[in-house]
Amino acid sequence: MNKNIVITLLVVVIGILASAVFDYYPFADRSISSSKQNNEVKISYWVAPMDANYRRDEPGKSPMGMDLIPVYEGKGDGGGEEDKNVIKVKPSVINNIGVRSGKVKRGTIGEHAETVGYIDYDESKISHIHMRAEGWVEKLYVNSVGERVKEGDLLFEVYAPSLVNAQSEYLQALGGGRSNLIRASKDRLQALGISGRQIKKLVKTRKVDQLVQVYAPQDGVVSELNITDGMHVKPTTTTISLADLSSIWILVDMFEQDAGWVKEGLEAEMRLSYDTGKVWSGKITYIYPEIDPKTRTLKARMQFDNPGEVLKPNMYVDVLINGAGHINALYIPREALIRTGNSERVILDLGDGRFKPVAVRAGLESGDNIEILSGLKEDQDIVISAQFLIDSEASFSGSAIRMEDAQPEMDEQDMSVHQGEEPLSGVSVGIVNMVMPDMNKINLTHDPIPEIDWPGMTMDLMVSEEVNLEGLKKGDSVEFKVQKSSKGYFHIIEIEAVNHD
Repeated sequence: MNKNIVITLLVVVIGILASAVFDYYPFADRSISSSKQNNEVKISYWVAPMDANYRRDEPGKSPMGMDLIPVYEGKGDGGGEEDKNVIKVKPSVINNIGVRSGKVKRGTIGEHAETVGYIDYDESKISHIHMRAEGWVEKLYVNSVGERVKEGDLLFEVYAPSLVNAQSEYLQALGGGRSNLIRASKDRLQALGISGRQIKKLVKTRKVDQLVQVYAPQDGVVSELNITDGMHVKPTTTTISLADLSSIWILVDMFEQDAGWVKEGLEAEMRLSYDTGKVWSGKITYIYPEIDPKTRTLKARMQFDNPGEVLKPNMYVDVLINGAGHINALYIPREALIRTGNSERVILDLGDGRFKPVAVRAGLESGDNIEILSGLKEDQDIVISAQFLIDSEASFSGSAIRMEDAQPEMDEQDMSVHQGEEPLSGVSVGIVNMVMPDMNKINLTHDPIPEIDWPGMTMDLMVSEEVNLEGLKKGDSVEFKVQKSSKGYFHIIEIEAVNHD
């Protein structure tokens, strides 16, 4: 009896243990399988390196001929699915390509333009002296251009037969006593340019002068001298030009895109190249009505008083023109903006090696800053250097995995192409924004490079170790050649400053 009870109890215990094992292990297997499945990295879609709106469900080429980039599923900080446009970059790669970030700021962004102007004569204070009758210069009292004269100074004497005859007619009219004839003869003398001083002398002496004197009509300097002793002159001849330098004009050329805000009355500051500490204040007095068809610039004019005649015609000066500006505007460094065709975007720095391209709409450009009308919020972190290496094929040619596995330092093998293959390359011109010789890197704003389907843009470019950056500085115009390495990124293999003189 007791033996049967023991056997029954053993059977029950064994059954319970078996059931427990059966229930436990299938649960464990499902858990492990689910965990593995959740940890697998899946590709959501493929995107063009230069156009985040061009997406495909499988690998291929972008409209620009670049390999499409895989975008992977992931988890965001909130535990849900992360934005599919987020790009993850290894910290070593961030350091290697020189990523720098900045903040989206809010404040007043002013409309202003820095340009170079040149000093010219105030044309309202220039006198051109012409004879009103043909004749010959008998005596010239002005020696050269630049000579200073005062109003009433004798400039030259001329013999003109018609002027001699006009004097004789006037004396005859005086002798006849007919008032209407006297008045008509005197009017003729004045019309021929005989001064009131000479007419009074003629009335007093009653003697015809064979030589007629020409006097300075104003104070000034001789800006033009086109006659010499004995020279035959006509009414069309500009004999002498006199310029008053008590005030001068400054003429500046503005870019065509500034035509919308440059107006008469705007404040302007002017500095001389040899005395930058002194600021001359003035205003725009006139905007010329047309764009220069060759330079595509708009000419503006300012007027400045010139005490002591410190400002000399044909001097070059630095000019700053200040507009009204936009108050409480969002703005970013201009170098952070990526312009490609009809699109504009920036790269958000989300932290922890995560970056995201976002479309924006840019507004007013002011110096090194540019206004953002939509797409960003104040205090967001944005990439201001190496953003093109993140945004384009130059940084992760064909695969986001490339950004994870790239080596932090480039060796000689990286800068080469496979033996027997023709390296992809292109030539362009650009402006230097920053030189970083310790990093073998340079930041350029360059023209399009059609050989490799690159649009004009601002970007950091790696430089081959054989290239010498010494002597290059911000603002230099350069010609350069880029070449694609075996690992898919482009680097400069030749660069040379361009002399536009």
